[in-house]
Amino acid sequence: MAAQRVIFFDGICNLCNASVQFTIKHDLNNTFKFTALQGEFASRVLPGFEFDSAKMNSIILLENEKLYTKSSAALRIAKRLNGLLPLLYAFIIVPKFIRDWVYDLIAKNRYKWWGRRESCWIPTPELRSRFYD
Repeated sequence: MAAQRVIFFDGICNLCNASVQFTIKHDLNNTFKFTALQGEFASRVLPGFEFDSAKMNSIILLENEKLYTKSSAALRIAKRLNGLLPLLYAFIIVPKFIRDWVYDLIAKNRYKWWGRRESCWIPTPELRSRFYD
């Protein structure tokens, strides 16, 4: 799993699910695998890291055996997508506390602005191989 990139996301968040679908559409090299934070894979893997469970409202990227959260995860994901999306990685020069403040503002309001689901999104059979549990 060392070379694999795994995106952990809130499976009941509409914004998070839309972000995963957007990533799949723009990940032409199948760089990423996906799993819901509420899933068995996440509960097995995340405790192996020094991980602040308060960050469970964040997208999490496991890359090169390191966890990235919030804006750092989002920018590292954008860096690997097609088109002009890798240009977004330039925002990495913005201090993390500023990037994460914006991220936290969106995360805090994501259910209010985009809603939530009663259950996790189920990928199509064609996409199933890109998901854990």
